[in-house]
Amino acid sequence: MSRLLRVPLFPLAGAILFPRAQLPLHIFENRYREMVSDAIEGPGRIAMIQPSRLDDEADPPLYETGCVGEIVGVEELDDGRFNIVLLGTNRFRLVREAEIDASYRCGEIDIEAFDDSEPPALSLGQRAEVERESRRLGDAMNLVIDWAAVSRLDDETLVNAIAQVAPFDYGAKQALLEEPTLTSRADLLVQLMQFQRIAMTGGVEVEPTLQ
Repeated sequence: MSRLLRVPLFPLAGAILFPRAQLPLHIFENRYREMVSDAIEGPGRIAMIQPSRLDDEADPPLYETGCVGEIVGVEELDDGRFNIVLLGTNRFRLVREAEIDASYRCGEIDIEAFDDSEPPALSLGQRAEVERESRRLGDAMNLVIDWAAVSRLDDETLVNAIAQVAPFDYGAKQALLEEPTLTSRADLLVQLMQFQRIAMTGGVEVEPTLQ
Protein backbone atom coordinates (compact mmCIF):
# COMPACT_ATOMS: atom_id res chain seq x y z
CA MET A 1 0.00 0.00 0.00
CA SER A 2 1.43 3.39 -0.98
CA ARG A 3 2.27 6.00 1.61
CA LEU A 4 1.38 9.55 0.54
CA LEU A 5 3.28 12.60 1.71
CA ARG A 6 2.52 16.25 0.99
CA VAL A 7 5.65 18.21 0.04
CA PRO A 8 6.56 21.43 -1.76
CA LEU A 9 7.58 20.83 -5.38
CA PHE A 10 10.62 22.48 -6.92
CA PRO A 11 10.38 22.02 -10.72
CA LEU A 12 13.82 22.56 -12.25
CA ALA A 13 14.83 21.22 -15.66
CA GLY A 14 18.21 19.51 -15.74
CA ALA A 15 18.50 19.20 -11.96
CA ILE A 16 18.05 15.69 -10.58
CA LEU A 17 18.65 14.33 -7.12
CA PHE A 18 19.30 10.77 -5.98
CA PRO A 19 19.02 9.11 -2.57
CA ARG A 20 22.21 9.71 -0.54
CA ALA A 21 23.41 12.33 -3.06
CA GLN A 22 23.66 16.07 -2.46
CA LEU A 23 22.47 18.93 -4.63
CA PRO A 24 23.49 22.58 -4.02
CA LEU A 25 20.92 25.16 -5.15
CA HIS A 26 20.79 28.94 -5.38
CA ILE A 27 17.26 30.15 -4.64
CA PHE A 28 16.37 33.58 -6.03
CA GLU A 29 12.76 33.56 -7.34
CA ASN A 30 10.26 34.97 -4.84
CA ARG A 31 8.00 31.92 -4.79
CA TYR A 32 10.93 29.60 -4.14
CA ARG A 33 12.25 31.88 -1.43
CA GLU A 34 8.82 31.42 0.17
CA MET A 35 9.08 27.66 -0.38
CA VAL A 36 12.48 27.42 1.30
CA SER A 37 11.38 29.61 4.22
CA ASP A 38 8.31 27.42 4.77
CA ALA A 39 10.37 24.24 4.47
CA ILE A 40 12.93 25.47 7.00
CA GLU A 41 10.18 26.33 9.45
CA GLY A 42 8.41 23.02 8.75
CA PRO A 43 9.63 19.48 7.98
CA GLY A 44 12.77 20.71 6.21
CA ARG A 45 12.27 18.87 2.93
CA ILE A 46 11.65 19.74 -0.71
CA ALA A 47 10.72 17.51 -3.64
CA MET A 48 12.91 17.99 -6.71
CA ILE A 49 11.10 17.23 -9.96
CA GLN A 50 11.64 18.14 -13.61
CA PRO A 51 9.14 19.79 -15.97
CA SER A 52 8.13 17.32 -18.67
CA ARG A 53 7.89 20.12 -21.23
CA LEU A 54 9.96 23.26 -21.56
CA ASP A 55 7.87 26.28 -22.50
CA ASP A 56 6.87 29.68 -21.20
CA GLU A 57 4.13 28.41 -18.88
CA ALA A 58 4.42 29.55 -15.28
CA ASP A 59 3.43 26.08 -14.10
CA PRO A 60 4.50 23.58 -16.79
CA PRO A 61 3.47 19.90 -16.63
CA LEU A 62 5.74 17.69 -14.55
CA TYR A 63 7.26 14.25 -14.82
CA GLU A 64 5.82 11.73 -12.38
CA THR A 65 9.15 10.77 -10.80
CA GLY A 66 11.34 12.96 -8.60
CA CYS A 67 13.34 12.75 -5.39
CA VAL A 68 12.75 14.16 -1.92
CA GLY A 69 15.61 16.15 -0.46
CA GLU A 70 16.27 17.15 3.13
CA ILE A 71 17.71 20.62 3.61
CA VAL A 72 21.08 19.94 5.24
CA GLY A 73 22.73 23.30 4.55
CA VAL A 74 21.30 26.82 4.49
CA GLU A 75 22.83 30.24 3.86
CA GLU A 76 20.36 33.12 3.86
CA LEU A 77 21.70 36.13 1.99
CA ASP A 78 21.01 39.74 2.91
CA ASP A 79 18.64 40.30 -0.01
CA GLY A 80 16.44 37.30 0.83
CA ARG A 81 18.00 34.77 -1.52
CA PHE A 82 19.19 31.41 -0.23
CA ASN A 83 22.00 28.99 -0.91
CA ILE A 84 20.89 25.55 0.20
CA VAL A 85 22.13 21.98 0.02
CA LEU A 86 19.70 19.09 -0.33
CA LEU A 87 20.45 15.51 0.68
CA GLY A 88 18.37 13.02 -1.27
CA THR A 89 16.28 10.61 0.81
CA ASN A 90 14.05 8.68 -1.60
CA ARG A 91 12.55 8.86 -5.06
CA PHE A 92 8.81 9.25 -5.40
CA ARG A 93 5.89 9.07 -7.78
CA LEU A 94 3.79 12.22 -8.03
CA VAL A 95 0.18 11.20 -7.40
CA ARG A 96 -1.46 14.61 -7.69
CA GLU A 97 -0.83 18.27 -7.11
CA ALA A 98 -2.33 19.77 -3.99
CA GLU A 99 -3.95 23.18 -3.57
CA ILE A 100 -2.27 25.22 -0.86
CA ASP A 101 -2.26 28.87 0.17
CA ALA A 102 1.20 29.64 -1.22
CA SER A 103 2.83 30.92 -4.38
CA TYR A 104 4.74 27.67 -5.03
CA ARG A 105 3.46 24.26 -6.10
CA CYS A 106 2.84 21.38 -3.75
CA GLY A 107 2.19 17.71 -4.40
CA GLU A 108 1.02 14.51 -2.81
CA ILE A 109 3.67 11.90 -3.50
CA ASP A 110 4.07 8.16 -3.08
CA ILE A 111 7.40 7.70 -1.30
CA GLU A 112 7.24 3.91 -1.46
CA ALA A 113 7.17 3.73 -5.26
CA PHE A 114 10.87 2.80 -5.43
CA ASP A 115 13.21 0.56 -3.49
CA ASP A 116 15.91 3.05 -2.55
CA SER A 117 17.80 0.96 -0.04
CA GLU A 118 21.57 0.96 -0.51
CA PRO A 119 22.33 -0.98 -3.72
CA PRO A 120 24.86 -3.79 -4.17
CA ALA A 121 28.18 -2.91 -5.79
CA LEU A 122 28.64 -2.97 -9.55
CA SER A 123 30.64 -5.75 -11.12
CA LEU A 124 34.32 -4.94 -11.61
CA GLY A 125 33.80 -4.86 -15.38
CA GLN A 126 30.86 -2.46 -15.20
CA ARG A 127 32.71 -0.18 -12.78
CA ALA A 128 35.71 -0.08 -15.13
CA GLU A 129 33.43 0.76 -18.06
CA VAL A 130 31.84 3.67 -16.21
CA GLU A 131 35.26 5.07 -15.30
CA ARG A 132 36.62 4.58 -18.83
CA GLU A 133 33.70 6.34 -20.52
CA SER A 134 33.71 9.17 -17.97
CA ARG A 135 37.40 9.78 -18.71
CA ARG A 136 36.74 9.81 -22.44
CA LEU A 137 33.89 12.26 -22.06
CA GLY A 138 35.90 14.45 -19.70
CA ASP A 139 38.78 14.56 -22.16
CA ALA A 140 36.43 15.37 -25.05
CA MET A 141 35.13 18.30 -22.98
CA ASN A 142 38.68 19.40 -22.04
CA LEU A 143 37.89 19.11 -18.35
CA VAL A 144 40.61 18.96 -15.69
CA ILE A 145 39.51 16.22 -13.28
CA ASP A 146 41.26 14.52 -10.37
CA TRP A 147 40.74 10.97 -11.64
CA ALA A 148 42.54 9.49 -8.64
CA ALA A 149 39.87 11.02 -6.39
CA VAL A 150 37.14 9.83 -8.76
CA SER A 151 38.46 6.26 -8.57
CA ARG A 152 38.05 6.31 -4.78
CA LEU A 153 34.33 7.06 -4.95
CA ASP A 154 31.94 4.21 -4.18
CA ASP A 155 29.88 2.90 -7.11
CA GLU A 156 26.63 4.64 -6.23
CA THR A 157 28.26 8.02 -5.62
CA LEU A 158 30.22 7.78 -8.88
CA VAL A 159 27.26 6.86 -11.09
CA ASN A 160 24.85 9.34 -9.55
CA ALA A 161 27.37 12.20 -9.51
CA ILE A 162 28.06 11.77 -13.23
CA ALA A 163 24.32 11.57 -13.92
CA GLN A 164 23.81 14.86 -12.07
CA VAL A 165 26.62 16.90 -13.64
CA ALA A 166 27.02 15.48 -17.16
CA PRO A 167 25.66 17.74 -19.95
CA PHE A 168 22.77 15.47 -20.92
CA ASP A 169 19.40 16.89 -21.90
CA TYR A 170 16.63 16.88 -19.33
CA GLY A 171 14.92 13.84 -20.89
CA ALA A 172 18.10 11.76 -20.58
CA LYS A 173 18.56 12.88 -16.99
CA GLN A 174 14.98 11.87 -16.23
CA ALA A 175 15.59 8.43 -17.74
CA LEU A 176 18.62 8.02 -15.46
CA LEU A 177 16.56 9.02 -12.43
CA GLU A 178 13.84 6.52 -13.28
CA GLU A 179 16.15 3.52 -13.75
CA PRO A 180 15.13 1.11 -10.99
CA THR A 181 18.59 -0.21 -10.07
CA LEU A 182 22.13 1.09 -9.89
CA THR A 183 23.20 -1.54 -12.41
CA SER A 184 20.66 -0.47 -15.02
CA ARG A 185 21.46 3.19 -14.37
CA ALA A 186 25.16 2.52 -14.92
CA ASP A 187 24.40 0.75 -18.22
CA LEU A 188 22.32 3.70 -19.44
CA LEU A 189 24.92 6.18 -18.21
CA VAL A 190 27.64 4.50 -20.26
CA GLN A 191 25.46 4.66 -23.38
CA LEU A 192 24.64 8.34 -22.82
CA MET A 193 28.29 9.24 -22.27
CA GLN A 194 29.22 7.45 -25.49
CA PHE A 195 26.50 9.28 -27.45
CA GLN A 196 27.49 12.62 -25.93
CA ARG A 197 31.17 12.09 -26.75
CA ILE A 198 30.44 11.03 -30.35
CA ALA A 199 28.22 14.08 -30.83
CA MET A 200 31.00 16.34 -29.53
CA THR A 201 33.90 14.77 -31.43
CA GLY A 202 32.15 13.89 -34.67
CA GLY A 203 32.96 10.24 -34.18
CA VAL A 204 36.69 10.75 -33.58
CA GLU A 205 37.81 8.30 -30.89
CA VAL A 206 39.19 9.89 -27.73
CA GLU A 207 41.53 7.75 -25.69
CA PRO A 208 41.07 8.15 -21.94
CA THR A 209 43.78 9.83 -19.88
CA LEU A 210 45.89 7.56 -17.72
CA GLN A 211 46.57 9.90 -14.79
